[in-house]
Amino acid sequence: MKTRLLLAALALAGIAGVAQADEAVDLKNYKMAREYIKKEKVTVTVTVEQAFAQDAILVVGEGVPKKGTTGAQRRLTALRAAEVSAQRALAELLKGVSIVGETTVRDAEVESDVIKSSVSAFIKGFSPVVKDWNEREESALVILKVGMSGPRSFGAMMYEKILNEPKIKQEVEKPAYVPPADVPPPPAAPQAYDGLIIDATAQSFRPALINRIFSPNGQVLYDPAKISQKVLVEQGCGEYTNSVDKARAALGKRGVKNPLVVTASGTVSPSDLQVAAATANQIHAANLTSGFMADARVAFVLK
Repeated sequence: MKTRLLLAALALAGIAGVAQADEAVDLKNYKMAREYIKKEKVTVTVTVEQAFAQDAILVVGEGVPKKGTTGAQRRLTALRAAEVSAQRALAELLKGVSIVGETTVRDAEVESDVIKSSVSAFIKGFSPVVKDWNEREESALVILKVGMSGPRSFGAMMYEKILNEPKIKQEVEKPAYVPPADVPPPPAAPQAYDGLIIDATAQSFRPALINRIFSPNGQVLYDPAKISQKVLVEQGCGEYTNSVDKARAALGKRGVKNPLVVTASGTVSPSDLQVAAATANQIHAANLTSGFMADARVAFVLK
């Protein structure tokens, strides 16, 4: 889902200036912003997939002074306009974040006033990481950075709210995987698997706050909703990369030395994967040995 980083021109009341209507901001006019992005090694977020892969959302807003203002008020009104523009870009991006199954934040806001008000308060509660004023051009730029996991992150706030919402709780109540009695367990690996990499590059799959893995008969192998909230807040439900090698490296930071690598056979929903019966049994047996799922030592490889 492509998301506009900057919205259509918006005249703002009060002390605000005017938010710029550009599709993208030319950062050459903003030295402080360029230096921040280079130092932090981050990129401006265009898609939800990028947000999960980067584990952070970075949005920008640009503004110009309010007409009729003079002196320092020109800078202040331009910065306020830029901040409002960035907040709107952030809100639009967050609405496209998948929660579980086919439910997005936008869907959840329609169903729950608690989630809607929580998301709104979350967005307004964030202070810019960069406030840049170009005196020559008389324009301002603001950068907002929001983590997807960790303290004060979007994930932390959402896990607290969504796991108590009746409709979300109903959605995640799926039967847990039970290996068939007539299927022998897979042979033991020379070294116990301590993590899982699932290759979903052949599937139309998107990251979510709760990404699940299902067996062919609809039982859940991996259900982040059952993981402790502390683990979800600190790490999210997994790592997201675009290659198996990057997935290995990402899991390595979680202490994983020998991940089991499997391939998804299909999807149950846009954010839920399915594996073949033999693969389901292999994942289940590996997890029984080291319990990697309880610590979210799982990586998803995307297109």
